Amino acid sequence: MYASRTTQFLVGIFALAGLGALAFLSFRLGKVELFTPPSYVIYASFDNVSGLKVGDSVEIAGVSVGKVTDISLSSERAKVTMRINRGVQIDDEAIAAIRTRGIIGDKYVSISPGPGEKMLANGGVLRQTESAFVLEDAIGQLINNMGSGGGKKEGTEKGSDGLNNPPGIGDPDGSKPQPSK
Repeated sequence: MYASRTTQFLVGIFALAGLGALAFLSFRLGKVELFTPPSYVIYASFDNVSGLKVGDSVEIAGVSVGKVTDISLSSERAKVTMRINRGVQIDDEAIAAIRTRGIIGDKYVSISPGPGEKMLANGGVLRQTESAFVLEDAIGQLINNMGSGGGKKEGTEKGSDGLNNPPGIGDPDGSKPQPSK
């Protein structure tokens, strides 16, 4: 009636393996790092970091070289703290831009190397930045431009007499021919 010791032992091993796999997946999917690789910290200030989150990647030429570790407000601008892997050198004239994967995908910081000779060290600041492209703002601007554009509908132009007569017909000063009554 009772399970043998071997069966109990195998069930226990299977349960521990399941818990281990669950813990591994939780850390992996949650992008949690147990051991931080050797790295250094740099900063950049942006006008808009819409959609960027702590933990998003920092890339150079499409290769992940670090992570965003903090986003805060400093002097009415967003200050982004990035942890860059040791061995990756970024010059002081590089450009940091917030980009989107695909049309509405995740945000990340893209760093384009510049012509600078001096390399950033721990605590260095990237001075040249490009803020995030916000799709909602662009759509709103497009709609506003379409609404105030010069596209007039036919038949809605009013003449000088205030009626829907074309200009010049029915002018009250009598300089133009009056329509017959």
